[in-house]
Amino acid sequence: MIIGASAAGLMCAIEAGRRGRQVLVLDHANKAGKKILMSGGGRCNFTNIDVSASNFISHNPHFCKSALSRYTQWDFIAMVNDHQIAYHERDLGKLFCDDSAKDILNMLLAECEKSNVDIRLDCTIKSVACGKDSPFVVAASLGEFHCASLVVACGGLSIPKMCASPLGYKIAEQFGHCIWPTSAGLVPFTLQPQDKLVSSELSGIAVDSVVSNQRMTFNENILFTHRGLSGPAILQMSSYWQAGEEIGINLIPEVDVLAHLIDHQSSQSNAMLKTALGELIPKRVIQAIFGEETATEILQSFSHARFSDIAKRLCEWRIKPNGTEGYRTAEVTLGGVDCDELSSKTMQSSKVDGLYFIGEVVDVTGWLGGYNFQWAWSSGWCAGQVV
Repeated sequence: MIIGASAAGLMCAIEAGRRGRQVLVLDHANKAGKKILMSGGGRCNFTNIDVSASNFISHNPHFCKSALSRYTQWDFIAMVNDHQIAYHERDLGKLFCDDSAKDILNMLLAECEKSNVDIRLDCTIKSVACGKDSPFVVAASLGEFHCASLVVACGGLSIPKMCASPLGYKIAEQFGHCIWPTSAGLVPFTLQPQDKLVSSELSGIAVDSVVSNQRMTFNENILFTHRGLSGPAILQMSSYWQAGEEIGINLIPEVDVLAHLIDHQSSQSNAMLKTALGELIPKRVIQAIFGEETATEILQSFSHARFSDIAKRLCEWRIKPNGTEGYRTAEVTLGGVDCDELSSKTMQSSKVDGLYFIGEVVDVTGWLGGYNFQWAWSSGWCAGQVV
């Protein structure tokens, strides 16, 4: 029995069914794979060309290596190709469906059907216990079920409107597992009032930037919003950010801004500051950061020292986020079931025979870019070989 018709749960079901196991999948949602359908803007960033353990966060950074090497991105791509699903590569190796995320979900459901997997939806789990006549007894709204192997694949706490719940963690704790504290990952930042004024004024503008803290650096775009900052670089950094910590943002990372301004002062002394910098960054950003008066000031009136201050503000913008938007908009949940209490080869509990944990409920969190789906495919496949 698999609790959760998630990416990981469906992959596990397919593999177990192929081995001739009788497989039942229970999920409290009214549709299987809801997160698959909404991912990647409806196009599903289903994996990445370049996958390694360094793309994942865990208190045991080596744990994911076995699963990722046993079922790779190329294995999943082969399945996608077998189903003749058209896809394309975007920046940084991200693979997306050409048409719709439905293609990936339909592929998984077709493989489940081929493997005689029984999927039952709108089913609320009431309790899980060890049985007298079978290892596990699951009481649910659709009845009582007995199984020899139980796989927990019900995800984390991110996006509660998609029926996220703490069920997986509760089951783990019930059977004596430790849970690393959970938090929202891949989530936009909210800002302090003074920074929020700038951000809201620039809402909708995206800028290629380098975002960093003392531990990590990401070079992708950031997106200004009414509430704060979003965009790939910000979402990535959120998984490495700690409350109260500053982050640095270089809004013009590829250019020597000071040299650019001095050069333009020599050749176009009557040009406005926002015109000179407008070649590198949207003019609205210059106006919002420096004010209209400074933005429209002509270059000849600036000293090199002022140019240096301007360059520093653009390339070394320091902000201290007020917080994040939380699980409501988070794409993943950090933390989860302690990997040290699971087999890295099979995902089986070291405390209870026949109990498995896969996907997001485990303390393995991927970067933005298809990595969390690859963890789902890999961990689900590994468990499916042995359940």
